[in-house]
Amino acid sequence: MENKLSNKKVAILVADGFEEVEFTQPLEALQNAGAQVEVVSLKEGQVKAWAKKDWGGEYPVDKTVENANAKDYDALVLPGGVMNPDHLRESQDAVNFVAGFFDDSKPIAAICHGPWTLIETGELKGRRVTSYPSLKTDLTNAGANWVDEEVVVDNGLVTSRNPNDLPAFCKKMVEEISEGVHV
Repeated sequence: MENKLSNKKVAILVADGFEEVEFTQPLEALQNAGAQVEVVSLKEGQVKAWAKKDWGGEYPVDKTVENANAKDYDALVLPGGVMNPDHLRESQDAVNFVAGFFDDSKPIAAICHGPWTLIETGELKGRRVTSYPSLKTDLTNAGANWVDEEVVVDNGLVTSRNPNDLPAFCKKMVEEISEGVHV
């Protein structure tokens, strides 16, 4: 996997309350594959993780979403955590940023509760996805075809259910990003 993404720039979009392992493992996989990764968030400074049942570590933010443009990146990663996507979907800047990746047919990888943010873009109609089971109704109501599988790929959109799926999620994420735009 080394240097497979050496010419790629990837945004990881998070708000306070993202599931820590769903951030750190994809970040490590991207870096190990040679990608340049930027953490994009709602505010400057640090963003705080959730680690299973309590607050986790804090991580530096490279750019605020209001100053980020999807055109500057080759792909997007959306970790889960319940609080994280709930904050992101309330931000029009975050929703517009995510929608920009759909507009340009760029790879998007979302795990666990991460697909919740995707709903706000209006781009899930007819897309095959998975997520944490509690999002099934929301995703179905948004027009997605929800399935209960470890990792689902639909034309550059990679989704998984939970932290147990991270090995398969990270592998498919790197693969889809290395393929580039999915038209």
